[in-house]
Amino acid sequence: MTGNLTFKPLTRETWKGFEKLFGANGACGGCWCMTWRLSNAEYNTSKGAGNKAKMKAVVNRGEAIGIIAYIDEEPIGWCAVAPREKYIRLLKSRALKPIDDKLVWSVSCFFMHKAYRRKGLSVPLLKAAIEYARSLGATIIEGYPVEPKNNKMPDVFAWTGILASYVKAGFTEEKRNSPTRPIVRYYL
Repeated sequence: MTGNLTFKPLTRETWKGFEKLFGANGACGGCWCMTWRLSNAEYNTSKGAGNKAKMKAVVNRGEAIGIIAYIDEEPIGWCAVAPREKYIRLLKSRALKPIDDKLVWSVSCFFMHKAYRRKGLSVPLLKAAIEYARSLGATIIEGYPVEPKNNKMPDVFAWTGILASYVKAGFTEEKRNSPTRPIVRYYL
């Protein structure tokens, strides 16, 4: 990657960059990074413009949502990180159920501009997400990566991140409720 890599939280001021990065399709199939924040039924009825409006409302409330990566001033990547309780579907997941009663922030999603996929951006994004969460009082950050077989997996299935990236960013595996979905943590 050439250029100046910087990171900014998603706010009203950076909304246009987020909107540009996610494009007309709202990242993947109109998600607008609302997959974990809504029930399955609500998510499916809101795909596209509805999810975009819901995300914009979260931004307007000033909630912690995540970090946008920029090369110079061009948005190229996204990492969602927020308190776990903001993710309704995560609360109901059997494979990703809480491992204890500690308050954690969850890294729930990555999205990279196509030109920047498989370029090592996940690790610096994770490190920026850690610092962002730390600045807002987080003491534990949790992630739910996938572990591709033979390092091969379509990009669309790696939206929660790859285990190797989390390990490189300093996370440690805490538990597996499913053979393919480790729960990893970073302690601040």
